[in-house]
Amino acid sequence: MIRLPSELVGRVRESYDARRVCVTGGAGFIGGHLVDALLSLGASVRVIDDLSNSTLEHLSELIELEPKRLRFVHGSILEDRALREALDGCDRVFHLAALGSVPRSIEEPERTWEVNATGTLRVLEAARSCGVERVIYSASSSAYGDTPKLPKAESDATQPASPYAASKLAGEGLCRAWSESYGLQTMSLRYFNIFGPRQPADSAYAAVIAAFVRRLSAGQTPVVYGDGEQSRDFTYVSNAVGANLLAGASKREPRGEVVNIGAGDRVTINELLERIADKMGRSGVRADFQAPRAGDVRHSQADLSRARELLGYRPFASLAQGLEETVAWFEEAATTSGDHGAGS
Repeated sequence: MIRLPSELVGRVRESYDARRVCVTGGAGFIGGHLVDALLSLGASVRVIDDLSNSTLEHLSELIELEPKRLRFVHGSILEDRALREALDGCDRVFHLAALGSVPRSIEEPERTWEVNATGTLRVLEAARSCGVERVIYSASSSAYGDTPKLPKAESDATQPASPYAASKLAGEGLCRAWSESYGLQTMSLRYFNIFGPRQPADSAYAAVIAAFVRRLSAGQTPVVYGDGEQSRDFTYVSNAVGANLLAGASKREPRGEVVNIGAGDRVTINELLERIADKMGRSGVRADFQAPRAGDVRHSQADLSRARELLGYRPFASLAQGLEETVAWFEEAATTSGDHGAGS
């Protein structure tokens, strides 16, 4: 389980102890870590997930440990019945369910829109009808597109360059509209390249850190799309979990605000590969450079001023710490499973 600072835990515990919350996409990577944290804070958690991009492996273990406080609803956010079952009696919803890949969205634009945009509308409507007080939406920094200004501030123009980015940006607009029209408290957290343990590494859409670790573990050549000099604000998953907890616990009622959640720094893909290879004893490894992928942006970095102001958010886990813990988890998982395919 990821570690959260005692100071943050002390700030939010009262807001979650004995409270019923829902996590859409809670069987997934970020959602699963958020479920861990919510249970540790004393909350009762409902999870809705269709398992199209995840498995029940982690949640099954949690249900065995906390059968009275964790309930799983196997269903899609596009199914009204399943949504009502998951949200009924909850006063906080953390909406993470999505198709979360730029390359996949290029291949499946209609499905991406249906899940990410229409799905968010359905979550908001179910929240309204079930009497939910607050919805925290997982948005994406891809909304900024390939604009040259750095760091990216929430007041900057948005220029989504992929169907995924457009669908996630649409979700932000829906959240703001439901706050203005219906009084539902909403906040959109724009994530910047979240990574960490349990991130899927075994698909064509795998995030770059998980993909690097998997290929290096297997003695394979890591693949870099483009020249590798593109840069990203890689953010350890514990920071994203902490931001969600702060947003859900905030005494200030949100009304559709958009807030960047990142590390506030950036590193090139080439430098990232070098750091990971060093940690795994593969120093000097050369990458297989392939053509850039459609929809990818050149540089990304978060301005965290609004996050500090509205949430008191500060990234507490560094890239170095995150890489250390992520590599260790993948290596242990590969040893346990007996092969190098762990991490799904």
